[in-house]
Amino acid sequence: MASPTTAQMTESVAIIVAGGRGLRAGGTLAKQWVMLGGRRVIDWSIDAFLAHGGMSRVVVVGEPEASDMAHADPRLAWTPAGETRTGSVRNGLAALDGPDDTKVLIHDAARPGLSAGMITALLDALDGADAAAPALPVADALKRSSGNRLETVDRDGLYRVQTPQAFRLGLIRRALAASGPDLVDDLAAVESLGARVTLVPGDARLHKITYPEDFDLVSRLNAPATAIPRVGKGFDVHGFEPGDHVTLCGVKIPHAARLEGHSDADAAWHALTDAILGAMALGDIGDHFPPSDPQWRGADSAIFLKAAQDLALARGYRIANCDITLICEAPKIKPHREAMRESTARLLGLPLEVVSVKATTTEGLGFTGRREGIAAEAIAVMASLL
Repeated sequence: MASPTTAQMTESVAIIVAGGRGLRAGGTLAKQWVMLGGRRVIDWSIDAFLAHGGMSRVVVVGEPEASDMAHADPRLAWTPAGETRTGSVRNGLAALDGPDDTKVLIHDAARPGLSAGMITALLDALDGADAAAPALPVADALKRSSGNRLETVDRDGLYRVQTPQAFRLGLIRRALAASGPDLVDDLAAVESLGARVTLVPGDARLHKITYPEDFDLVSRLNAPATAIPRVGKGFDVHGFEPGDHVTLCGVKIPHAARLEGHSDADAAWHALTDAILGAMALGDIGDHFPPSDPQWRGADSAIFLKAAQDLALARGYRIANCDITLICEAPKIKPHREAMRESTARLLGLPLEVVSVKATTTEGLGFTGRREGIAAEAIAVMASLL
């Protein structure tokens, strides 16, 4: 957690504007509620502000879900959105009751790449200015189009201004009260008052999500340096008992016996479940689904495998590829291998080409060689969602 500097001893608050529908970003959900790296786009900004030692209050302008209302941090509050972005900012300001010298950072929920360093830089900048904002110089050539003619625009002194934008509470309230119904940004309100505005170095990670392709770009920009793949290995064994089929990767294979186990004894999916849990350092299948619990008697192993995948997704990781090896003399796996791959890929929502199923024998050695049961090994490679 960042520690407030001496210059930040004045109360500091944040407003996150999250009322737009974001139709240009595609999909049925507004962009601020779409999942990005294991959490919603808006949660990146909420978490960044709440983790900063200088923030005493965070107001989100938008409609919360039930889970949001139960958020444990007392500094977080919600207020309804307005008809326009400027209207939403006014609603956010109305929800604050601090003195006029309170420092307020106004941020767009669609910019998830907010860092503690940027928050600190903006709060510090307000000690020598009326307003502050992150900005990136325009690097590309600029052209103005008129019909079929182009005119070069001098880019010297031009900037791409991002959010959060920082103000003193009293000033931004007065400026917005005297402004029109919808401004291009909040700085526009204070510019007309001749305010002293400081631009701090912007951050490419604060790129605003506007179009569908922006989700991939922002994911890449915010990928942590430590987001290396994680690898897990699983192993499972089940002996035979009287029956007429075995279940492997959810596929029923005719056989003179079945596999003995508390659930459906799908050794292949049990091994893959353990591989995923192992990659995420989350224990093993017995920790999450103990065989002593009667509710798992005869259970479909798809339940266990999906639960492991969901646990990984919640921690920001997806299955990049998996490899299952079955060790047995019988039944013969090869005739059913493609069905097993398809079943696994379908359950996990994976492309077929990242799911491998193969089989081997122990050349007649050991319990599998004596046809007393089946062993399964699996490896799962987990990639960061960022």
